[in-house]
Amino acid sequence: MASGAITRGIILAGGSGSRLYPLSRVVCKQLMPLYDKPLIYYPLSILMLAGIRDILLISTPEDTPRFEELLGDGAKLGISLQYAVQPKPEGIAQALVIGEEFLNGEPVALVLGDNVFYGKLNFLRRAVAEFSDGALIFGYPVLDPQRYGVLEFAKDSRVLSIEEKPEKPKSNYAVPGLYLYDARASEFARNLKPSARGELEITDLNMEYLRRGELYCERISRGVAWIDTGTPESMLDGADFIHAVEARQGLKIGCIEEIAVRMGFLDHEGAQALLEDMPESSYREYVASVIGEVLGVS
Repeated sequence: MASGAITRGIILAGGSGSRLYPLSRVVCKQLMPLYDKPLIYYPLSILMLAGIRDILLISTPEDTPRFEELLGDGAKLGISLQYAVQPKPEGIAQALVIGEEFLNGEPVALVLGDNVFYGKLNFLRRAVAEFSDGALIFGYPVLDPQRYGVLEFAKDSRVLSIEEKPEKPKSNYAVPGLYLYDARASEFARNLKPSARGELEITDLNMEYLRRGELYCERISRGVAWIDTGTPESMLDGADFIHAVEARQGLKIGCIEEIAVRMGFLDHEGAQALLEDMPESSYREYVASVIGEVLGVS
């Protein structure tokens, strides 16, 4: 893969969240709390930690204004946030069609709005910095690969096959909702045929790159946790995990204000304005301690 860099990211925070009914009847899953933060903070933090500051968030017609109210234009975090609507849940790959104008012919990091990672994400920062050609997906080791899309790959990291929920998996590496695509992704997505369920499937997009011999996989090593948030039980388990880590270490997971400071997205003035915009709370106290540590602002 040629040397380059990704500077634009898309978060797809749509879908019906039917497995979380009746919780999802009023508000989308990505605005629900995962312990002490809205779920959307976690995928946003993934892109920010990768050094991506130009981000498009795609959601439903009903929820997009709620995300705008929560996050604004991103300026307070030293990033740029734009918004677009997915009128109906017609597939993950549709995000690349909706975001085509935003991408303006550049490569992209696409993350699903319910993805949570914990641990050292150096692998992602490196991949984003060095990427330009083809598509790169990630393989995460799981105990029950029969429940996921499963990867088979060669020694040079080229993907050989992707199987959805196979009875006899060829590996124990599942595909999380995090993808890096080159500048052709929107064009390829536009030319996909809807599946039997009427969606532009992300697997079909990956298969297009696979047929061209341009789909690569990076295996996520131990020390990184990928947290599922698809059901009430997994949301509770994820919240318990985050609470346990934060209580043990005194450090927060997915704190976008902390990331903005530690990544150097904000200067002293910006950090001070960030604090002034936050009400008195334990969360504000934590952010203030980080700003004091990094920038000497209290």
